[in-house]
Amino acid sequence: QKPILLQGHERSITQIKYNREGDLLFTVAKDPIVNVWYSVNGERLGTYNGHTGAVWCVDADWDTRHVLTGSADNSCRLWDCETGKQLALVKTSSAVRTCGFDFGGNIIMFSTDKQMGYQCFVSFFDLRDPSQIENNEPYMKIPCSDSKITSAVWGPLGEFIIAGHESGELNQFSAKSGEQLSNIKEHTKQINDIQTSRDMTMFITASKDNTAKLFDCTTLGHLKTFRTERPVNSAALSPIFDHVVLGGGQEAMDVTTTSTRIGKFEARFFHLAFEEEFGRVKGHFGPINSVAFHPDGKSYSSGGEDGYVRIHYFDPQYFEFEFEA
Repeated sequence: QKPILLQGHERSITQIKYNREGDLLFTVAKDPIVNVWYSVNGERLGTYNGHTGAVWCVDADWDTRHVLTGSADNSCRLWDCETGKQLALVKTSSAVRTCGFDFGGNIIMFSTDKQMGYQCFVSFFDLRDPSQIENNEPYMKIPCSDSKITSAVWGPLGEFIIAGHESGELNQFSAKSGEQLSNIKEHTKQINDIQTSRDMTMFITASKDNTAKLFDCTTLGHLKTFRTERPVNSAALSPIFDHVVLGGGQEAMDVTTTSTRIGKFEARFFHLAFEEEFGRVKGHFGPINSVAFHPDGKSYSSGGEDGYVRIHYFDPQYFEFEFEA
C-alpha cells in the first residue's frame, strides 16, 4: 500500500501529533513552520506562522480548539486551531523542548532547555487566568538542576506529569504542588520520546540506549522492553491492538557514512506482550524522528530526518492477522 507523502517542511521533522479524533495531523520541524494536515488524504489545511526558530514540540487540546507549540526561538505559543491566529506568547530564557495540554485543556506545561547558563525548568500556566500569560508568571515552576528534560507528557486526569531526562531518568511531578512523586532509572541514555496509551494507563519511552520500554503510568513500574540495535527516537502504542511501532536510526551526523540499506531507517513493529518484532516498513531516507498511531488504529504516521511525513494505512490483512493471533 502506497503511503501518503506530506511535503511541508524544509528541515528534519521533530514531532508529529494527531488530535483526539484523528482527523488532523500536526507536524513541526527544525524550520519555523507549524503545519496541520487532513490525515485522511494528506491535504494541507494550513500553517501557524510566527516562530523564528526550530519548533521542537506541538500539542492540541481535547476538543482541538487550541494548538500549543514550543520552539528554539525561546518561546511557547498558543494558537487558535481553526483560524491560525496566535492567541498567546510566553517568552522563555532558553529553548522550549516539550509542551502539552492537560486533560481538560485548561492548563499547559512546557519544559525549557538547560543552556546558556540557564537552568532547565518545567512551567505550568492556567489558561483560565489571563494575567499569568500577560505577566509571564506561571503558577508553578519546577527547577530540574541535575539533567535536562528531553520529553514530558501529562499523566491520567492531569494530576501529574511524567518527564524523561537526558540521563535516562524518569520522574513524576505533581501538577498541584510541584513535588517529585517518584523517580526511576531504567534507561542508561537519553530518553527521546514518551507517549501514553489511549486509556492513559501505560506509557512507552524511546531511548538512545537502543531500547523502548513500557511502564505503568501511576506506579512507574517497568513492564516490557523492546530491543533494537540502534537508537530509538520515537515509539507509539496502538490504540486497538497489542502492537508497538518504533522509529529511529543512527545519529543524524553519522547517516552519510552508511548506505540506506545498512542505515536501517524502517519503522519497526513489535508485539506488546511478547516483545517480538513482527514487521518493518521502509520508506524514509534518514532516521525516523517521530511516530504516531491514528486514534482509530487503522493507520500510523512517521516523520523523518529527510523532512517528509508519511501516512501509512494498514492493509486489511493486518486486522485479520491480529484477530487470528
